[in-house]
Amino acid sequence: MEKVDISQVGELEERVIWINYVSKTVKGGKRQKIAVLAAVGDGQGHVGVAMGKAQEYSDALAKAVERAKKRLVRVPRWGTTIPYEVVGEFGSSKVIIKPAAPGTGVIAGLTVRAILELVGVKDVLTKVLGSTNPPNVAWAVLEALSKLRDPSEVAALRGKDLRDIWGEREAIGG
Repeated sequence: MEKVDISQVGELEERVIWINYVSKTVKGGKRQKIAVLAAVGDGQGHVGVAMGKAQEYSDALAKAVERAKKRLVRVPRWGTTIPYEVVGEFGSSKVIIKPAAPGTGVIAGLTVRAILELVGVKDVLTKVLGSTNPPNVAWAVLEALSKLRDPSEVAALRGKDLRDIWGEREAIGG
């Protein structure tokens, strides 16, 4: 997955995936901190995910969004889905993402759905195995998406025509 310059990307949509409030008791009372996991994407194959921590929600969200914009990556799509099945792992979370027929929709949990919708994928099947901790699932999704390569790029590397690899499926592709 290649990093993307933010100037190359259109209008970015933000989405809060997860919020964690933490309270620590100290000598003078309680100290509260907030962690926010946020994703940004343009719906055209670009997405970024990051976490921000601060004492105020708005500060934590601003940090998360800024970091996510700096970590934007390009994800290859194939029509309204992904080119092929991929598996991503992070910690004890494992995410399986499979392409689906047009009209299927995004069959996914909250964390995976948020990221895939921001990428612009409309038809996909997913399954989370192991830990469903939202930050670990988010990083596992990004790891899975990082394994995706554009079919025409793979065909060129192999010295073949795209039709030799995909057959007539090329007609529906991106």
